Amino acid sequence: MTKIVGLTGGIGSGKSTIAEYIHSKGIPVYIADDQAKRIMDDPEIVKKVREIFDENVVENEKLNRKKIAELVFSSPNLLKKLNEIIHPAVKENFDKWLKNNKKSNFIVKEAAILFESGSYKDCDKIILVTAPQDIRIERVMNRDKVSRDQVLDRMKNQWDDARKAEFSDYIIDNTDLVISLKEVDLILKELNKM
Repeated sequence: MTKIVGLTGGIGSGKSTIAEYIHSKGIPVYIADDQAKRIMDDPEIVKKVREIFDENVVENEKLNRKKIAELVFSSPNLLKKLNEIIHPAVKENFDKWLKNNKKSNFIVKEAAILFESGSYKDCDKIILVTAPQDIRIERVMNRDKVSRDQVLDRMKNQWDDARKAEFSDYIIDNTDLVISLKEVDLILKELNKM
């Protein structure tokens, strides 16, 4: 039975960099955010999402994700409704992907909202990537060209690291990437013994 290892971390923690590194080691990695973006292009999903917003969030038959993000990050109720559409579709997509990756001892499921979505319950082990809040804010501001307040709004919708740590098997402080990758190697060695 293929084991599922959850990989998560707050926005700007560097979990995507860690996921890429793990994938470079030949381990199958499912990137939930990338799959969610693809799923949001599905005409059936576009139709369902359009119905929950008062404003028009569709351009050229595609969802305007930037506009949706602005609306949901300031409205927990809208975010909840959106997640009720997207999460089941991502779960179905992941289940199909997992069937095609049964040859591995374990796979990694990278998801920013692994805990918030409840999908951490399906994981055999969980790796949490952390970094000091100021570093995370700076990373996201540079990456997404957004303001500090916009980053803080997004952070409000995620569990804090202390809460996530309670449910995590491994915690990587991703302040220095060289040190972080050495930690990842040790964790992968341990996971291979599962």
